[in-house]
Amino acid sequence: MELQTFRLPYLAGCRYFQRRSILRRQFCTKRSGFCISCSYSLDKDPLIEKLTDARVIYSVAPAMGHNQEAHPESYLRVPAIVSALEKAELTSKAMNQASEQGIIYIDGSGPTYATATTFQESLVAAGAGLTLVDSVVAASNCSQNPPTGFALIRPPGHHAIPKGPMGFCVFGNVAIAARHAQLVHGLKRVFIIDFDVHHGNGTNDAFYDDPDIYFLSTHHDGSYPGTGKIDEIGHGDGEGTTLNLPLPGGSGDISMRTVFDEVIVPSAQRFKPDIILVSAGYDAHVLDPLGSLQFTTGTYYTLASNIKELAKDLCGGRCVFFLEGGYNLDSLSYSVTDSFRAFLGEKSLASEFDNPAILYEEPSTKVKQAIQRVKHIHSL
Repeated sequence: MELQTFRLPYLAGCRYFQRRSILRRQFCTKRSGFCISCSYSLDKDPLIEKLTDARVIYSVAPAMGHNQEAHPESYLRVPAIVSALEKAELTSKAMNQASEQGIIYIDGSGPTYATATTFQESLVAAGAGLTLVDSVVAASNCSQNPPTGFALIRPPGHHAIPKGPMGFCVFGNVAIAARHAQLVHGLKRVFIIDFDVHHGNGTNDAFYDDPDIYFLSTHHDGSYPGTGKIDEIGHGDGEGTTLNLPLPGGSGDISMRTVFDEVIVPSAQRFKPDIILVSAGYDAHVLDPLGSLQFTTGTYYTLASNIKELAKDLCGGRCVFFLEGGYNLDSLSYSVTDSFRAFLGEKSLASEFDNPAILYEEPSTKVKQAIQRVKHIHSL
């Protein structure tokens, strides 16, 4: 089936880099504006063979002008990840920087800010995710083992609501990509996994009555923004296609492995998705300043590996990750880099970063109770 053409205003021009089976799409800025009109059909792209040969495709939209001094959602996040990838020899160097702009505040949206470039840079971030969906779908039409996509973008998106920005988020990047997958590529059933430490209330609300988009969120119970209770399961035709699993403070690697096996896998198997999208938040790491869970770099390696395999089993390998939270630059960069290793089938290097001595006993009884309640409500 010939892919349809998509065009997004201010969508940046694309450049490809391939090294060790990673293909990168870079989104560039020019002067005060952005590269315009990325309008083409990927099945006519002369680099489609590189798409099918690659095992990871990633886009970078760092939003360097979207920055407020001392704010956790800072312009240092994406460059820290890229630097770690470069140090691990997983990519080539390419990064554009924009000059610092003035700051404005968005009232009533949590501690969310905007700069003079935020709107345009947010469009680029959303567009980066869309072109990754395009690329992964194009590759899946030519290969039984398409690459996994990862949008290294900011501002994040899973808190953004129809009324506007919220919780560091401006546009709902994953929600936009989900609709794009449906409307442009005819992928009817979209399965969204959100493992950020905070509930993805924006994505949750966007598809609360939609039976064709399954939203599954694990998050710290009681954390910002206070939504995502177990009994929030969808409404009307969408009842049963929203699954929220709030985890007690201190939940970590053991808890998440159990959740994946007993909740995520059976939910996805029953739903039978055409594509899997992931809100990949790294703020559940034990070192993160805004979270109260104790995931490790190894937890994220396992999640990345398992989700990749789940997509391979259920939907032809079509899977795209979207960066959400993660505010300790060291744990963020190490964890994303180890996620890339998982996508590539390489050995985890989490042991070089993780320190088991700082971990404490997980609340296994409370976690089991939460899992059993979810399984009962959703008949898993």
